[in-house]
Amino acid sequence: MRQSNNDTYQRQLIWTLSMTFGVVFFDRNAANFLSPFIARDLGLSFTQVGLLSAGLSLTWALSGTLGGAISDRTGRRKLPLLIAICAFSICSALSGLAASFAALLATRLLMGISEGPILPVSQALLAEESAEENRGHNMGVMQNTGSAFLGSFLAPLVLVAIAQRLGWRAAFFLAAAPGLVMAAIVWRIVREPRRVQSHDSRDSLILRRHYLPLLRYRNMVLCTLISIVIVTWVVVGWAFLPQYYTQVLGFDERTMSWMMAVLGLSATSFAFIVPRLSDRFGRKPVVVAFCLIGALGPFVLLNAQAPPALLAVGIFIGWSASGTMPLFMGTIPAETVVQGSVATALGLVMGVGEVLGGVVGPTLAGMAADRWGLTAPLWIEVGCAIAGGLIALGLIETAPARSGTVVSAQSAARARQ
Repeated sequence: MRQSNNDTYQRQLIWTLSMTFGVVFFDRNAANFLSPFIARDLGLSFTQVGLLSAGLSLTWALSGTLGGAISDRTGRRKLPLLIAICAFSICSALSGLAASFAALLATRLLMGISEGPILPVSQALLAEESAEENRGHNMGVMQNTGSAFLGSFLAPLVLVAIAQRLGWRAAFFLAAAPGLVMAAIVWRIVREPRRVQSHDSRDSLILRRHYLPLLRYRNMVLCTLISIVIVTWVVVGWAFLPQYYTQVLGFDERTMSWMMAVLGLSATSFAFIVPRLSDRFGRKPVVVAFCLIGALGPFVLLNAQAPPALLAVGIFIGWSASGTMPLFMGTIPAETVVQGSVATALGLVMGVGEVLGGVVGPTLAGMAADRWGLTAPLWIEVGCAIAGGLIALGLIETAPARSGTVVSAQSAARARQ
């Protein structure tokens, strides 16, 4: 009976955290999907479009890294999660009030601060509650399903439709409402886990206080590098594909919204497939394969000689690489470091990836687009996807099923260092 209750709570936890992160991504992606409307109204250059994504990524990274560390040090998960959800819900509507690029950038910076801790804290909470043999699947569903369905599939359809009828500001106001609903659900369902006890080893105490010792783990270094290039691949796609569809391929805004929704449909589908494959066949080969597949989407668009329906097929397959993000940002680091440092490790991988990939990536892509045209960001995506697959070749396998017995993957990974 107790096991049944644990299984029920685990399912409730997965879907509660997944939908919460979906609401976060609904807001995060709003500026990208609305960029053709915003750029027209405020007279933005491609560099400024890139900076809107970069600014949010910067503060998201810093607050996520700090929030994960605070959560580990205090042993609290639920309270930091609730604070972050309420804060981003209050800040979200401010984007709709912006009357200039500077004001809009400032509101996106505030959004990043409030949203950043949600992912590392949620993933740490789920890693502690999941059975080892299902950890990859659970963490993948949590990170990708809600964010893909709400933030990548539903968001462009809803936000663009509202912007066409009521203006882009009204679309931002809509994005603010669901957060408070999810805060109430989190308060009701999520339980504060038992506080993680301090390990007796000096190594554990060091890991709980500093970031740099985490990088002595090979997997942590490689996951951080993969995070940089794949976050660049994702954020550059979000930021510039709407512009590419409307200005280069000549699609109308409605067609653009459906083409962007294909990204969400793909990410929602592969949120189940990619992590489940990693549980069965191992984390390393799955990350390698799907990162390389990620080069397909932008390459198809760069050589577009087909109607939107056929292009959508290539985009759907290529965007499956997004299913690797929970693996290198969550599952592999969680299975590599000691238990008391999981949220810190996840925050570090996410934080560095967001700063160098989410900030530098779209900024450089915007500058390249202003100089060489909108094909430049897509070539950057192709290069990043290939780089991610090559870096992943060096990963040390952590999946419990691949070790021949379901034991602590954390211990197995440390033993191989």
